[in-house]
Amino acid sequence: MENNGDCKRSLPKLREIFTRQRQDSDASMTECPDIEFNYNDADTSENEITELYSYTEGPEFQLNLKAWEEVCGELGVVPLWQSVSDASRRSLIIRLSDHLELCQRTLRMRASRAILYIAQGCWGEVQSDREQGTWARQNVFLLVQCGIWNSFLQLLNLEIENTGVAESQRKITASLADSADLRVILSVLYTIVETLRVAGDEDTEAQTQTRLCFCEELGQPQGESSELVAMTLLGMVTRFCNSSAPHFPIRKVLLLLWKVLLSSLGGTQHLANLKNEYRIKHGLPPCEEDTLTIARTMRASSPPASAADLIEQQNNQKRRPLRRQGLMKQSSLDDSVGELDLTAAADDDEQPANDLDEPPDLPQPPSPRPGTPNLDNTTNKGLPWTPKVRQKDIDSFLDSTRVKFVGFQLQGDRTSLAGLPQPIHEGVKVLSKHVYVSLCEVQIRQEEERTRNPMSKPELDIPQTPAEILYQVMLPTLPQCMIALLKILLAAAPTSKAKTDSINIMADVLPEEMPMTVVQSMKLGIDVNRHKEVLVKAVSATLLLLLKHFRINHIYQFEFMSQHLVFANCIPLILKFFNQNIMAYVQAKNTIALLDFPACVIGDPPEMTAEALEAGSGSPMSGNVSPGGNGSPSGGCNEGNMNSCTGVCCWRNMFSCTNLLRILNKLCKWKHSRIMMLVVFKSAPILKRTLKVKHAMMQLYVLKLLKMQTKYLGRQWRKTNMKTMSAIYQKVRHRLNDDWAYGNDPDARPWDFQAEECALRACVDRFNSHRYNNTIHDMMQLAPNSLQVLADSDFEPLDNCVTSVLGRPVELTEEFKRHYEVWLQQEVFSAAIDWDQLLAPNM
Repeated sequence: MENNGDCKRSLPKLREIFTRQRQDSDASMTECPDIEFNYNDADTSENEITELYSYTEGPEFQLNLKAWEEVCGELGVVPLWQSVSDASRRSLIIRLSDHLELCQRTLRMRASRAILYIAQGCWGEVQSDREQGTWARQNVFLLVQCGIWNSFLQLLNLEIENTGVAESQRKITASLADSADLRVILSVLYTIVETLRVAGDEDTEAQTQTRLCFCEELGQPQGESSELVAMTLLGMVTRFCNSSAPHFPIRKVLLLLWKVLLSSLGGTQHLANLKNEYRIKHGLPPCEEDTLTIARTMRASSPPASAADLIEQQNNQKRRPLRRQGLMKQSSLDDSVGELDLTAAADDDEQPANDLDEPPDLPQPPSPRPGTPNLDNTTNKGLPWTPKVRQKDIDSFLDSTRVKFVGFQLQGDRTSLAGLPQPIHEGVKVLSKHVYVSLCEVQIRQEEERTRNPMSKPELDIPQTPAEILYQVMLPTLPQCMIALLKILLAAAPTSKAKTDSINIMADVLPEEMPMTVVQSMKLGIDVNRHKEVLVKAVSATLLLLLKHFRINHIYQFEFMSQHLVFANCIPLILKFFNQNIMAYVQAKNTIALLDFPACVIGDPPEMTAEALEAGSGSPMSGNVSPGGNGSPSGGCNEGNMNSCTGVCCWRNMFSCTNLLRILNKLCKWKHSRIMMLVVFKSAPILKRTLKVKHAMMQLYVLKLLKMQTKYLGRQWRKTNMKTMSAIYQKVRHRLNDDWAYGNDPDARPWDFQAEECALRACVDRFNSHRYNNTIHDMMQLAPNSLQVLADSDFEPLDNCVTSVLGRPVELTEEFKRHYEVWLQQEVFSAAIDWDQLLAPNM
């Protein structure tokens, strides 16, 4: 009865919270403040470790402390980690590692929980979050030096193949208790990887060397099975998605997979260094411009005006008193911006971004006369990017001008300009000055030469980089891995509806007993939404990281992965994700600060009430603090005027949206058939709504996607979206001779789109066939229909020795054995065979 009374008293408070959240969401859509968000490889280590644990796992922290005290009691050691010497800590860790090899499962997992407590910083003895983080980092280095990483890898492989757990999962729905042991093991592994992934300010030289060696070993086969850790985790993801292991804690698996790839392959800075290194190796100049660096210096555009704003603006225009200057004749330069907005609004109710800070219902002052300095705008008006041009564009330009002025073409001639007028000479000079040869073009050209001359230009020794090693072992199962990751992304997307045949991604969040009170229900609802956001973040970061590294390592590795993503409907899936209230998504507050680790275990446990829940969900985790930890929240604004200065955002949601836009750009760039998919799926209005998020980097990738399809959207769309066209011109890199704004594309032939994909697939299959021949055969045995292999059988060694050929064992099928007499009669007795000629020496 007392619980029912609390429920009745909490209902009004619950309605008030939901009403306030909805009002905040509506207000954010109208105000559209600038989003303070610093894009990086990952959030701060503290926030990343916090997202590892769901709020439902909160009671299990005390189980770790209890296991630690029990083990120390059996070993006769006082359970005070900070009071003992370093040698005693090492001795205790080694004795705990011996317990990991016990045959009794309960004792083995008790030692695992004790080690997890050590990796968590022995939070029972600390007084602050900073102290906990310091001890956690020191303990992780100690655990790695004592060999705990390899021990837990063995435990992970043992749990994956544990038949007892698999039999217990035959019930209808898996819950949190079914994955308790796996979650402990994965938590220890993740804490180690996340801690050693980034350098610490107070790391010693020995710790730095340990960290670098650890990250290097992550890219090499490990354990008794000599398998990459990333492949083990990808196998877990695949088994989870095909319902053979529904109890796997997919959240921890995906987070660990992402961090293992990030640590072994390298992040953004390492990618930039690799790109310049490979370009220099192929005789190309290094790149001086970095997209992320330049995008951080750009200014966000104003969001499109909504239909309600346009109606209110029109009413204000009608109520506005008649001014004297309104009777004056105005030139085209003096037309007010407000009137131009209304004219455009008549054709399209979703106006694109404009770069003016003033409200749309106020007229702008006339443009200054020539010679009058404009004191309000002293910034550089130059374009942020250096224009580029491909050599293919220069060739097509020369061919068209020669046909026009000379009457014939000179195939392969890029220097002769005889008979062409002087402006053409100047145009060729400007184009040649901005020629950019990408690393992909060089790699494609090398593969074409190797295909034409397979004997004179064989495959050289392939450098065994971490990306190359990963691709070789991923090749047989890469299509299944991509489908599994996209299945999880689909299930975790906010716009997806639950289906009976979809995978259950809530197995590691839902408790065994469902909540009984309103506060518990609200806590579980926030936890479920947070869980989905973390899944989207991990999947998007993993896909983007693989695409970027495969693209630099070899373009055909990137194309192989890209094609399987496209075939698995990745493009409509991402568009479906963005077909929502994206401003509300990036400002979501699905976080309870009081329940975040380590705040939930340091000090007295908080009392969960509606007021505490509201206070916790009102401050999004990591808000808009830069991942480096040195950013100032809200750009120096106080809490009172937070919304009026900068917008508070959820870091992981902004990170996920940016990653998905980058993936979509990489899939569609220079691919006409995929760009047409954007047009067919009506992505333009979805992408225009995404411009509501006032963040320069995110808007840049949206404008790139709009620029790709502008030529296919028609003249009327371009006419009614001129401000979007202007934003593209101002923010996106220019490709000289690219008529993206007019629709004159000589390469866009709709009837060749299918042929384009088929030709690309043939090149990718040929590349995989001659470079990974043994791996291809293994793949065909595992999945015969997964890849059409164009085997180079003509260039394989041929055994022409009669003795060895006749002595080779031959497996006869059952059907042949049953009809052996028929075959003998038709092929042997009825055929005249000159055996002397067969055994004669070759001419």
